[in-house]
Amino acid sequence: MRQDVGKKQKHLTQSDRKNRPDLGDNYVFVALDADTKLVPYHRIGKRNRKTAIRFMQGLEMRLINHVQITTDAFQPYYDAVSIAFNGQVDYAQLHKHYLTNGERRYSPPTITGVFHRIMTGNPKIRGISTSFVERQNLTMRMQMRRFTRLTNAFSKTLINLKAACALHFANYNFCRIHQTLKCTPAMEAGITNRLWSLDDLLALELPYYN
Repeated sequence: MRQDVGKKQKHLTQSDRKNRPDLGDNYVFVALDADTKLVPYHRIGKRNRKTAIRFMQGLEMRLINHVQITTDAFQPYYDAVSIAFNGQVDYAQLHKHYLTNGERRYSPPTITGVFHRIMTGNPKIRGISTSFVERQNLTMRMQMRRFTRLTNAFSKTLINLKAACALHFANYNFCRIHQTLKCTPAMEAGITNRLWSLDDLLALELPYYN
């Protein structure tokens, strides 16, 4: 999901582009387990091959089982998955076609077709979906003020954006009861056996990986 840092992308100057590559459009890459709803990893950066590779490498480090992955049709994902998982994954891409006639600036475009493409391994067809992570994007918009559209509430620095997202996902995983699961994603995944309070969360001294 896209987020402006410092200023909107269209307002960047030549000096900004040269000296402050962190300004403007940044994207939150999110991995979500469809069964437990756990977010094992996220990464923030420009929407490019470098960030996609680092995102997939970070995800691979946090997994111990053979998994199935679905991504959208963002082209760098194929190389990123290949580099990070070295073929040891069931991977498919979900392609969505949108209606392009007319300007729909403030509402989602109309989907005219959806098809999947098997990229690596033998993914189960019924598991090829991006719906859960798309719903997670809505959760981010609802729970973090800086993601509100058409405002100046965007992050003034990249480090603030990363800190806000880290707190959001930690709270989401450990402190927030999921409406469908009736427990936290971390409890569903077997990472913990109890509901954490915010005091529990803030008492931790965690290393910073992103």
